[in-house]
Amino acid sequence: MKHRRNPFSPDSSSLPEFSGLFARAFRPSSRQRITLTAFALLGSVALGGGELLGSEKTAWPAWRGDILGSGNATGAASAPGTVPTEWDKEKNVRWRIALPEPGNSTPVVWGDKVFVTQPVTASHFRGLMCFDRANGELLWKSGVTYQQEERTHRANPYCSASPATDGNIVVASYGSAGIAAYDMEGKELWRRDFGPIDHTWGNSTSPVLYNDLVIHYHGPGKGSFLTALKKDTGETVWKWDEPDWKPGKRTDGFAGRDDEGVIGTFATPILIQANGRDELVMPFPMEMKAFNPQTGDVLWTCGGLNPLIYTSPVYWDGVVVSMGGYKGNSIGVNAGGSGDVTDTHRLWHLEQHNGGIGTGVVKDGYYYYQNSGGVAYCLDMNTGETLWEDRLPGAGKSWGSFVLVGDLIYSLSQAGDTVVFEASPEELKVVAQSDIAEETNSSLAISNGEVFLRTHQALWCIAAE
Repeated sequence: MKHRRNPFSPDSSSLPEFSGLFARAFRPSSRQRITLTAFALLGSVALGGGELLGSEKTAWPAWRGDILGSGNATGAASAPGTVPTEWDKEKNVRWRIALPEPGNSTPVVWGDKVFVTQPVTASHFRGLMCFDRANGELLWKSGVTYQQEERTHRANPYCSASPATDGNIVVASYGSAGIAAYDMEGKELWRRDFGPIDHTWGNSTSPVLYNDLVIHYHGPGKGSFLTALKKDTGETVWKWDEPDWKPGKRTDGFAGRDDEGVIGTFATPILIQANGRDELVMPFPMEMKAFNPQTGDVLWTCGGLNPLIYTSPVYWDGVVVSMGGYKGNSIGVNAGGSGDVTDTHRLWHLEQHNGGIGTGVVKDGYYYYQNSGGVAYCLDMNTGETLWEDRLPGAGKSWGSFVLVGDLIYSLSQAGDTVVFEASPEELKVVAQSDIAEETNSSLAISNGEVFLRTHQALWCIAAE
C-alpha cells in the first residue's frame, strides 16, 4: 500500500498561493455507465447526454453516483463480486493519501481522476483537489479564498458539498464562497458569487449536472433559492426563490420549541422521469416539490414533511419517498401530478418517523436506510410499512449514505467501519464488517471494483488484491 503525505503540509512545494480573493488553478497536469434500474433516466437525460462509452462507464460522477441519486453501483461499472467486502488498514488497500483537515464530502470519480472538495481553515481556502486514480498522486488543486465568517455546525466543515462532473467539467459548491466550474486539468472556467449562506448548521447540498445545466441550491437560510445555470458559462437560466417558511406547531424533535427549532433543507435534488416528462424533485421544509428542470416551473407540491430535512429523496417505479430529520415526518408520493397533490397523490404519511442524516438505497421496491444512531430499516415504498429494523454491528452511528452493489448494501459509520449486508426484506443479514479506525461523515464512492473512502484524515482507495 502506498501512503502519501499531506499535500497541504507546510513543507509542500504545492502549497496554494493566492492572488486577491480567488485562487488560481495549481499545477494543472497534462495528463459511467450510470447504473440505473428499469426506471432509469436514459439518453440525453444521463449526465451530459448521449451514450456513455469507455472510461465513462466506470464513473461515479456525483454524490450519489447518478442524477437519480440512487447510490447504485451495480452493473458494468462495479459488477457484483468485483468489489471487496472486507478490508482493514492494510488488507485490500491500494493507496491512502493524507488530507489537510476534516471534510464531509464524498469523492467523485471519472476516468483516471478522483475529485474531492476540501477546506483549509488556516489559509481560508475552499477548493477542489484532483488525484490520480492509479496511485493517489495529487494532480492539481484549485479553489477560492473566503475571509468572511460563516456559521456552521462543529461537525459540518466547510466544503461539505460533493463535486459533480461529466468528464468535461467539474463543478464544486463552496457555500458562501460561491460555486465554480473547472476543466479536467484544473483551469477555472467560471464562478458565481451569490452572497453569504447564513444557517446555524451550515450547508451541504451538492450540485447536479443535467444536460447543459448545473442545478444548484443556495441555502439553507434566509434568501435561499434553487437555480439552474448554463453549464458552459455559469449564466442563470432560471431561479426559484424559497419562501419564508412558517412551520407553526412542530411535531419533530423540536416539539414544544416552535419558535426556536432549526428550519432548512440539506438535501440534494434528484432527476426522475414520470408520465413521460423529466422532474427535478427536492424536499423543502414542510413539503416536497417537483420542478420542470429546464424552466424552473413548479410541477407539483406535496405537504407532510417537518421543517428540517437532511436526506435526499429516493425513487422507485413512480413513487418518491422523502424523510424529515430529527424525529421528523416521512411521506411517499406518486410522481407525475400537478399542483398541490397532497390529497390526490400522497400514498402515506408518518409523523415522528426515523429518517436519519444519510440517504438509503432502493432494491425491488424496498427502501433500506438507517438513522444517525446506526439502526437500519427496511421500508415498503408503496405503503410506508417497516418490514424490519435492526442495529448494525460495530460503531453504528453514521452520517453516511448507503451504496448498493448487486444484492449487497454497504454502510459506513462515523468510526470508519463498514458493514456489508444483504438487500433482503426479510431481516438484517450481515455479510462482512471492516474497520480502518478513522473518523468520517462521508459516504462511499464505488467505481470499477474500487471503493473510495474519505475520512477526516485521508482519502483511501480500496480494491481486491
